[in-house]
Amino acid sequence: MTFESILFEDARLADEVDSASEPEFFGDLNLDQMVDSIIRGRDEYNLKPFFYVALTDVDSIGYRHEIMRDLERSEVAAAIYAFSAQMRAMRAELAMAMKLHYRWQKQRYFLDGVQTYCTAIVAFARDLEGAAPRSHGLAAFLDYLKAYEQGREFVALKEGESRMRGALDLVRYSILIKGNSVTVRRYADEIDYSEDVQKTFEKFKQGKVKSHSTDMRESPDMNHVEANVLDFVARLHPEVFMPLDEYCRSHGDFIDRMVERFDREIQFYAAYLEHMARIKETGLSFCYPAVSGESKDICSVAGFDLALAEKLRRENGHIVCNDFYLKGDERIIVVTGPNQGGKTTFSRTFGQLHYLAAIGWPVPGREARLYLFDQIFTHFERQEDMKNLRGKLHDDLFRIHRILGRASTRSIIIMNEIFSSTSLKDALYLSQKVMRRVMDLDALCVYVTFIEELSSLSVQTVSMLSEVVPDAVITRTFKVVRRPADGRSYALSLAGQYRLKYEQLRERIGS
Repeated sequence: MTFESILFEDARLADEVDSASEPEFFGDLNLDQMVDSIIRGRDEYNLKPFFYVALTDVDSIGYRHEIMRDLERSEVAAAIYAFSAQMRAMRAELAMAMKLHYRWQKQRYFLDGVQTYCTAIVAFARDLEGAAPRSHGLAAFLDYLKAYEQGREFVALKEGESRMRGALDLVRYSILIKGNSVTVRRYADEIDYSEDVQKTFEKFKQGKVKSHSTDMRESPDMNHVEANVLDFVARLHPEVFMPLDEYCRSHGDFIDRMVERFDREIQFYAAYLEHMARIKETGLSFCYPAVSGESKDICSVAGFDLALAEKLRRENGHIVCNDFYLKGDERIIVVTGPNQGGKTTFSRTFGQLHYLAAIGWPVPGREARLYLFDQIFTHFERQEDMKNLRGKLHDDLFRIHRILGRASTRSIIIMNEIFSSTSLKDALYLSQKVMRRVMDLDALCVYVTFIEELSSLSVQTVSMLSEVVPDAVITRTFKVVRRPADGRSYALSLAGQYRLKYEQLRERIGS
């Protein structure tokens, strides 16, 4: 297998990914928050575009699953983390070389960067081979890396760096300072009195004393005197510095393109594995989903909203997991129940699970079987926007029309509390029209609504209800369960909130 990318089997996608933009549904599903949490501390890799490109075939998802499982092995992870650390050190040295002003100092930092890079390549090829990766992607990269390490260009780069460093280590010179005059000349075997001076003052030591020395922190950039001294040294040793100058010019772009791509792309996996580890510490589970582009029989056991889980983790809170499934002709989950009962979170979870599966990651939950969609469309309630000169109902209709015009039978549609600005009669009529269109498409859908009649509209619809505590109906459990809507929980919770329950009314009337 020829290596092209650790993320994409098709190299064309790897080349085009940086032009991808954030999908429209990211904000509604809180995927933007999730991405920010996952990539925090990895700004140098520009990972966001990788999250914007969903995979389109099951084999590509399997390719990433294999790599993820490899990275869960400690020996593979250790090799990659060590390599990434060395590559970061190399970039820091090259960045310093760019910031400095004086020619020879810049070249020494460049040489340090080359040395770090060569050391990283050799060590990584050895360590990764020792870890024996099992995935097709990492095995192919290992083959590429070994061939690169033994190739003519890398060998010339490594041997040239060693030769330049060895020559620099042999450079000796003397500085004579007299008044304002500084003379630089070749070293002439002058006596080094430093050891004699130390021995002379050794006898004046009086045990451990308090140090009054000050740590002088200076910029790595040389001052003009140091730079002039180095220039003179270079003139005295052209046989060393001229080859160094030529070496730096001829190897200005020494980093191999595939190695550089791998170093960036592997962070996409590493960042998520670290994020998963943090979430798992709270007792939650992740699983590798079974993904199909054909069957719409889907399920999730103990799934949860990953963005919310991270928020609650930081707040020492607890998240509630939920299950769902669709089978046979079932396509639409209609979610009803009291406000603030977890309905919106459930709809986000449904969308997040499918999107995470489509980018080849393990998903929240103990078990999952998910559908490989072509597009996700979301319609979540928004505040009226005065800029578009549309009323709220008009805006709802405009957005829904746009979604239904673009959706296909392979799409996922998630709608949350639409048509809330109109009467119940009109909202029911419009919702039925929308759902009929979704049914005609045979698309998967989650429809969060306050209209319970929609849950029994067709054999394609499934009713799910956000529960409340039976003996305290204003207390939400945040569990969304598969059962017929009955309206009681919502009505009782509202009645209790406004002290309109039978017992409460009798008490008030009696008083």
